[in-house]
Amino acid sequence: MPLVRISHRAGVSEAYRQALSDGVQEALTSTVNVPADDRFHILTEHAAGLIYDANYLGIERSPDWVAIQITLRSGRTVEMKQALYRKIVDNLAANPGLRPEDVLICLVENELADWSFGMGEAQYVR
Repeated sequence: MPLVRISHRAGVSEAYRQALSDGVQEALTSTVNVPADDRFHILTEHAAGLIYDANYLGIERSPDWVAIQITLRSGRTVEMKQALYRKIVDNLAANPGLRPEDVLICLVENELADWSFGMGEAQYVR
């Protein structure tokens, strides 16, 4: 049930965008028990809207950095979250070739009653 938002620089190919989505989805399914068909991703490109510190925490970022925000139900362990972060970075390094330094990930946790998948209902709390 995660909602994934991926922000990236403008001008990348559709294959690049698909690789971002696929890499994040595969990591979610293999590390934090998200079903493979539970994919809701919003990819947004930015021509001039990604402002960042190129060296925050000693990590040297390039203009190719991406921000990944994942809203999901609370309850994952710290170890599961760390595995998710590592798997996303590994997947995106393999395809589309992002540097690990250029992947920022933020999890936003909530509860079952915080989701409606349509019809104006909270399907998970019936």
